[in-house]
Amino acid sequence: MPPSTPVNHAVELPALRDALGAHADAFSIEWLDTCASSNSELLTRKLPEDDRLPVLVVDRQFAGRGRRGREWQSFDGGSLTFSALWRIPPTSSGPAGLSLVAGLALARALEDLGVAGVQLKWPNDVLVHGGKIAGILIELVARQGRAAAAVIGIGVNLRLPPDVHIAGQAAVTDIARELGDQAPDRVALLAAILGQLRSLLDTYAAAGFAALRGAWQQRNAFADLPVRICGEAEATTGICIGVDEDGALLLRTDGGVRRILAGDVSLRPDTGAPV
Repeated sequence: MPPSTPVNHAVELPALRDALGAHADAFSIEWLDTCASSNSELLTRKLPEDDRLPVLVVDRQFAGRGRRGREWQSFDGGSLTFSALWRIPPTSSGPAGLSLVAGLALARALEDLGVAGVQLKWPNDVLVHGGKIAGILIELVARQGRAAAAVIGIGVNLRLPPDVHIAGQAAVTDIARELGDQAPDRVALLAAILGQLRSLLDTYAAAGFAALRGAWQQRNAFADLPVRICGEAEATTGICIGVDEDGALLLRTDGGVRRILAGDVSLRPDTGAPV
Protein backbone atom coordinates (compact mmCIF):
# COMPACT_ATOMS: atom_id res chain seq x y z
CA MET A 1 0.00 0.00 0.00
CA PRO A 2 1.54 3.34 -0.99
CA PRO A 3 2.16 5.68 1.93
CA SER A 4 0.51 9.04 2.32
CA THR A 5 2.54 11.66 0.52
CA PRO A 6 2.75 15.23 1.79
CA VAL A 7 3.33 17.92 -0.79
CA ASN A 8 4.41 21.48 -0.30
CA HIS A 9 1.32 23.20 -1.64
CA ALA A 10 3.04 26.56 -1.51
CA VAL A 11 0.51 28.11 -3.87
CA GLU A 12 -2.74 26.39 -2.93
CA LEU A 13 -2.66 26.83 0.86
CA PRO A 14 -2.00 30.60 0.90
CA ALA A 15 -4.55 31.03 -1.89
CA LEU A 16 -7.06 29.02 0.14
CA ARG A 17 -6.54 31.23 3.19
CA ASP A 18 -7.07 34.28 0.98
CA ALA A 19 -10.24 32.78 -0.46
CA LEU A 20 -11.57 31.97 3.02
CA GLY A 21 -10.91 35.55 4.11
CA ALA A 22 -12.14 36.29 7.62
CA HIS A 23 -13.01 32.60 8.09
CA ALA A 24 -9.48 31.30 7.46
CA ASP A 25 -8.64 30.99 11.15
CA ALA A 26 -11.68 28.75 11.69
CA PHE A 27 -9.85 25.86 9.98
CA SER A 28 -6.70 23.81 10.42
CA ILE A 29 -5.89 22.59 6.89
CA GLU A 30 -3.38 20.05 5.60
CA TRP A 31 -3.03 19.07 1.92
CA LEU A 32 -1.59 15.75 0.74
CA ASP A 33 -0.61 14.45 -2.66
CA THR A 34 -1.83 10.88 -2.10
CA CYS A 35 -3.20 8.63 0.61
CA ALA A 36 -5.49 5.62 0.92
CA SER A 37 -8.51 7.44 2.33
CA SER A 38 -8.81 11.01 3.56
CA ASN A 39 -11.25 9.89 6.28
CA SER A 40 -8.85 7.29 7.67
CA GLU A 41 -5.77 9.45 7.20
CA LEU A 42 -7.28 12.42 9.02
CA LEU A 43 -7.54 10.33 12.17
CA THR A 44 -3.79 9.69 12.12
CA ARG A 45 -2.91 13.38 12.16
CA LYS A 46 -2.16 15.46 15.24
CA LEU A 47 -5.33 17.48 15.59
CA PRO A 48 -5.54 20.98 17.06
CA GLU A 49 -6.92 21.19 20.57
CA ASP A 50 -8.74 24.45 19.87
CA ASP A 51 -12.10 24.94 18.16
CA ARG A 52 -10.72 25.01 14.61
CA LEU A 53 -12.21 22.52 12.16
CA PRO A 54 -9.45 20.08 11.07
CA VAL A 55 -9.48 19.51 7.29
CA LEU A 56 -7.39 17.12 5.20
CA VAL A 57 -7.38 17.65 1.42
CA VAL A 58 -6.00 14.88 -0.81
CA ASP A 59 -5.18 15.14 -4.50
CA ARG A 60 -5.49 11.41 -5.17
CA GLN A 61 -7.00 8.65 -3.02
CA PHE A 62 -6.25 5.05 -3.94
CA ALA A 63 -8.70 3.46 -1.48
CA GLY A 64 -11.41 6.08 -1.08
CA ARG A 65 -14.65 4.77 0.42
CA GLY A 66 -18.28 5.44 -0.19
CA ARG A 67 -21.35 4.19 1.65
CA ARG A 68 -22.06 0.46 2.02
CA GLY A 69 -18.46 -0.47 1.27
CA ARG A 70 -18.43 1.05 -2.19
CA GLU A 71 -15.28 2.53 -3.65
CA TRP A 72 -15.12 6.28 -4.19
CA GLN A 73 -13.18 6.88 -7.37
CA SER A 74 -11.07 10.02 -7.59
CA PHE A 75 -9.34 11.28 -10.70
CA ASP A 76 -6.07 13.16 -10.98
CA GLY A 77 -7.00 16.81 -11.42
CA GLY A 78 -10.63 15.90 -11.98
CA SER A 79 -11.85 15.58 -8.41
CA LEU A 80 -11.84 17.42 -5.12
CA THR A 81 -11.67 15.06 -2.14
CA PHE A 82 -11.29 16.06 1.48
CA SER A 83 -12.37 15.23 5.00
CA ALA A 84 -13.22 17.38 8.00
CA LEU A 85 -13.52 16.33 11.63
CA TRP A 86 -16.42 17.79 13.61
CA ARG A 87 -16.31 17.49 17.37
CA ILE A 88 -19.92 16.82 18.33
CA PRO A 89 -20.98 19.38 20.98
CA PRO A 90 -22.60 17.75 24.05
CA THR A 91 -25.61 20.03 23.64
CA SER A 92 -26.17 19.23 19.94
CA SER A 93 -28.73 16.81 18.56
CA GLY A 94 -25.92 14.44 17.56
CA PRO A 95 -24.92 13.06 14.19
CA ALA A 96 -28.32 11.88 12.90
CA GLY A 97 -28.76 14.68 10.34
CA LEU A 98 -25.08 15.36 9.69
CA SER A 99 -24.92 13.94 6.16
CA LEU A 100 -27.90 16.12 5.22
CA VAL A 101 -26.18 19.20 6.65
CA ALA A 102 -23.05 18.43 4.61
CA GLY A 103 -25.16 17.88 1.50
CA LEU A 104 -26.85 21.23 1.98
CA ALA A 105 -23.45 22.92 2.36
CA LEU A 106 -22.33 21.36 -0.93
CA ALA A 107 -25.53 22.39 -2.68
CA ARG A 108 -25.25 26.01 -1.57
CA ALA A 109 -21.58 26.20 -2.53
CA LEU A 110 -22.28 24.81 -6.00
CA GLU A 111 -25.20 27.19 -6.46
CA ASP A 112 -23.03 30.15 -5.45
CA LEU A 113 -20.54 29.08 -8.15
CA GLY A 114 -23.28 29.12 -10.79
CA VAL A 115 -24.35 25.46 -10.96
CA ALA A 116 -28.10 25.29 -11.61
CA GLY A 117 -30.50 22.48 -10.79
CA VAL A 118 -28.72 21.16 -7.69
CA GLN A 119 -30.75 18.59 -5.77
CA LEU A 120 -30.19 16.41 -2.72
CA LYS A 121 -30.77 12.67 -2.54
CA TRP A 122 -31.26 11.32 0.97
CA PRO A 123 -29.06 10.70 2.79
CA ASN A 124 -25.73 11.60 1.22
CA ASP A 125 -25.70 12.38 -2.51
CA VAL A 126 -25.75 15.65 -4.43
CA LEU A 127 -27.30 15.52 -7.90
CA VAL A 128 -27.53 17.89 -10.84
CA HIS A 129 -30.13 17.07 -13.50
CA GLY A 130 -30.24 13.52 -12.18
CA GLY A 131 -26.49 12.90 -12.32
CA LYS A 132 -24.40 12.46 -9.19
CA ILE A 133 -21.93 15.31 -8.81
CA ALA A 134 -20.83 14.79 -5.19
CA GLY A 135 -21.04 12.31 -2.34
CA ILE A 136 -20.60 12.29 1.42
CA LEU A 137 -19.42 9.64 3.87
CA ILE A 138 -19.94 10.22 7.60
CA GLU A 139 -17.97 8.06 10.03
CA LEU A 140 -18.39 8.36 13.79
CA VAL A 141 -15.32 8.36 15.99
CA ALA A 142 -15.21 7.34 19.65
CA ARG A 143 -12.36 9.14 21.37
CA GLN A 144 -11.42 7.94 24.84
CA GLY A 145 -11.75 10.73 27.37
CA ARG A 146 -12.85 13.21 24.70
CA ALA A 147 -16.07 14.32 23.09
CA ALA A 148 -17.36 12.12 20.29
CA ALA A 149 -16.56 13.28 16.79
CA ALA A 150 -17.62 12.64 13.22
CA VAL A 151 -15.42 12.58 10.14
CA ILE A 152 -17.16 14.16 7.15
CA GLY A 153 -15.70 12.83 3.91
CA ILE A 154 -16.60 14.71 0.73
CA GLY A 155 -15.87 13.98 -2.91
CA VAL A 156 -16.83 16.32 -5.75
CA ASN A 157 -16.53 15.68 -9.49
CA LEU A 158 -14.74 18.59 -11.16
CA ARG A 159 -13.98 17.20 -14.60
CA LEU A 160 -14.43 13.48 -15.17
CA PRO A 161 -12.50 11.60 -17.85
CA PRO A 162 -14.46 11.06 -21.09
CA ASP A 163 -16.70 7.99 -21.08
CA VAL A 164 -16.03 7.33 -17.40
CA HIS A 165 -18.02 4.53 -15.77
CA ILE A 166 -18.50 4.55 -12.03
CA ALA A 167 -19.75 1.29 -10.53
CA GLY A 168 -23.15 1.55 -8.89
CA GLN A 169 -24.00 4.89 -10.51
CA ALA A 170 -26.44 5.01 -13.41
CA ALA A 171 -25.69 8.67 -14.11
CA VAL A 172 -22.85 10.98 -13.13
CA THR A 173 -21.94 14.54 -13.96
CA ASP A 174 -19.28 17.09 -13.09
CA ILE A 175 -18.97 20.82 -12.55
CA ALA A 176 -17.24 21.47 -15.88
CA ARG A 177 -20.15 19.91 -17.77
CA GLU A 178 -22.73 21.87 -15.81
CA LEU A 179 -20.88 25.17 -16.33
CA GLY A 180 -20.36 24.82 -20.07
CA ASP A 181 -16.91 23.22 -19.85
CA GLN A 182 -15.72 25.78 -17.30
CA ALA A 183 -14.83 24.34 -13.90
CA PRO A 184 -13.70 26.54 -11.01
CA ASP A 185 -10.25 25.78 -9.64
CA ARG A 186 -10.16 23.52 -6.61
CA VAL A 187 -9.12 26.31 -4.24
CA ALA A 188 -12.21 28.41 -5.06
CA LEU A 189 -14.47 25.38 -4.80
CA LEU A 190 -12.95 24.20 -1.52
CA ALA A 191 -13.21 27.65 0.03
CA ALA A 192 -16.87 27.90 -0.98
CA ILE A 193 -17.67 24.49 0.50
CA LEU A 194 -15.74 25.02 3.74
CA GLY A 195 -17.39 28.40 4.32
CA GLN A 196 -20.84 26.89 3.93
CA LEU A 197 -19.96 23.80 5.96
CA ARG A 198 -18.66 25.73 8.95
CA SER A 199 -21.67 28.04 8.95
CA LEU A 200 -24.21 25.21 8.71
CA LEU A 201 -22.44 23.11 11.36
CA ASP A 202 -22.68 26.07 13.74
CA THR A 203 -26.41 26.32 13.01
CA TYR A 204 -26.84 22.57 13.43
CA ALA A 205 -25.00 22.58 16.75
CA ALA A 206 -27.11 25.43 18.10
CA ALA A 207 -30.57 24.61 16.73
CA GLY A 208 -30.50 21.07 15.32
CA PHE A 209 -31.54 19.94 11.88
CA ALA A 210 -34.95 21.54 12.35
CA ALA A 211 -33.38 24.92 11.52
CA LEU A 212 -32.11 23.57 8.17
CA ARG A 213 -34.91 21.21 7.25
CA GLY A 214 -36.77 23.68 5.02
CA ALA A 215 -33.67 24.44 2.96
CA TRP A 216 -33.03 20.71 2.49
CA GLN A 217 -36.65 20.06 1.52
CA GLN A 218 -36.47 22.70 -1.20
CA ARG A 219 -33.75 20.64 -2.91
CA ASN A 220 -35.19 17.17 -2.29
CA ALA A 221 -34.58 15.26 -5.55
CA PHE A 222 -37.49 12.87 -4.96
CA ALA A 223 -40.08 15.16 -3.43
CA ASP A 224 -43.58 13.69 -3.86
CA LEU A 225 -42.28 10.95 -6.16
CA PRO A 226 -42.75 7.19 -5.80
CA VAL A 227 -39.57 5.60 -4.48
CA ARG A 228 -38.29 2.23 -3.41
CA ILE A 229 -36.06 1.78 -0.38
CA CYS A 230 -33.62 -1.09 -0.87
CA GLY A 231 -31.17 -2.63 1.54
CA GLU A 232 -33.54 -3.78 4.27
CA ALA A 233 -34.97 -7.30 4.63
CA GLU A 234 -37.77 -6.31 2.26
CA ALA A 235 -38.00 -3.45 -0.19
CA THR A 236 -40.34 -0.66 0.88
CA THR A 237 -42.20 1.49 -1.63
CA GLY A 238 -44.10 4.69 -1.12
CA ILE A 239 -44.20 8.40 -1.83
CA CYS A 240 -41.21 10.42 -0.63
CA ILE A 241 -42.60 13.26 1.45
CA GLY A 242 -39.27 14.59 2.69
CA VAL A 243 -37.42 14.41 5.97
CA ASP A 244 -38.37 15.11 9.55
CA GLU A 245 -36.66 17.37 12.10
CA ASP A 246 -34.14 14.66 12.93
CA GLY A 247 -33.18 14.06 9.30
CA ALA A 248 -35.05 10.76 8.94
CA LEU A 249 -36.67 10.04 5.58
CA LEU A 250 -40.46 10.13 5.53
CA LEU A 251 -42.27 7.73 3.23
CA ARG A 252 -46.03 7.68 2.72
CA THR A 253 -47.04 4.02 2.34
CA ASP A 254 -50.32 2.11 2.24
CA GLY A 255 -49.84 1.48 5.95
CA GLY A 256 -49.22 5.15 6.83
CA VAL A 257 -46.12 7.32 7.06
CA ARG A 258 -42.91 5.38 7.69
CA ARG A 259 -39.78 6.88 9.17
CA ILE A 260 -36.58 5.54 7.58
CA LEU A 261 -33.56 5.84 9.86
CA ALA A 262 -31.10 3.16 8.73
CA GLY A 263 -27.95 4.55 7.17
CA ASP A 264 -27.43 1.64 4.77
CA VAL A 265 -30.57 1.96 2.69
CA SER A 266 -30.49 2.85 -0.98
CA LEU A 267 -33.04 5.23 -2.42
CA ARG A 268 -34.22 4.60 -5.98
CA PRO A 269 -37.14 5.90 -8.03
CA ASP A 270 -39.92 3.31 -8.01
CA THR A 271 -40.32 2.16 -11.61
CA GLY A 272 -42.26 -0.94 -10.66
CA ALA A 273 -39.35 -3.16 -11.68
CA PRO A 274 -38.19 -5.96 -9.36
CA VAL A 275 -35.49 -5.04 -6.84
